[in-house]
Amino acid sequence: MNSIHSVAIIGSGTMGAGLAQVCAQAGFSVWLYDLNETALLKAKEDIEKNYFVAISKGKMSEQEKTDSLKRITCTSLFSNLIADICIEAIVEKLDIKRDLMQRLAAQNASHCILASNTSSIPITQIAAQIPLPGRVVGIHFFNPAHLMKLVEIIAGAETTDIVLKHAKSFVLKLNKTPVMVKDSPGFIVNRVARPYYVEALKIVEEGGAEIHEIDALMEATGFKMGPFKLIDLIGVDTNFSVTSSLYEQFFYDAKFRPSRIQKQKVDAGHWGKKTGKGFYNYE
Repeated sequence: MNSIHSVAIIGSGTMGAGLAQVCAQAGFSVWLYDLNETALLKAKEDIEKNYFVAISKGKMSEQEKTDSLKRITCTSLFSNLIADICIEAIVEKLDIKRDLMQRLAAQNASHCILASNTSSIPITQIAAQIPLPGRVVGIHFFNPAHLMKLVEIIAGAETTDIVLKHAKSFVLKLNKTPVMVKDSPGFIVNRVARPYYVEALKIVEEGGAEIHEIDALMEATGFKMGPFKLIDLIGVDTNFSVTSSLYEQFFYDAKFRPSRIQKQKVDAGHWGKKTGKGFYNYE
């Protein structure tokens, strides 16, 4: 297997845009794909804004910004997605991820690594019907991807050692901290973090405290962000999707039960900072 030089990122939402940003900044040639042209334009704008912030803080030069932006090519043409590694950052649905991986496998060389940024779905399930499943691996970044250092690398039942080696090397080149994780629902971080969100939502459901009170109390005890501020940052819809996935993966264990309050927010389109309104109003 050759070393990684080119990256294809599927999905230009908050996570996909963040991945494109860090990959380009690390010197990789990047395809950023989305069917929605408007989403691609917003992703490019967000990347440019983040680069300007980095410049203002002395973490990046104007030339580095220019060079990084040149490495990113936005596309809505799926046939362009030919690279050394393809990373999906799409909706947290097994059938949709699996279908995407099959399409990527069909048009890429056998050495291409197929990576999933899934937060909760076991990699073994995603790879189950993919030709050469040994090249499927989990590379799970955290939001915001350009700031968060930790990255979980997950081996499915068929993932080869050489693919894991290249995945780890790739993450290190992004100036991130890779952690090798065994394949299980939610892996480490999302499984451990789930009660932080679920229990906070239960307190609100039961009338035990208000949203802002819970956030203030958790921040006063040392947490950088309260659960509701963090959900809004991650995306209310994304957070709800991960909780729902874990609830199903753990055979409907009550401790992972999604919240009706959060479901209502999702239905209303109140998805947090990215839409201007979530548990808090950002408009």
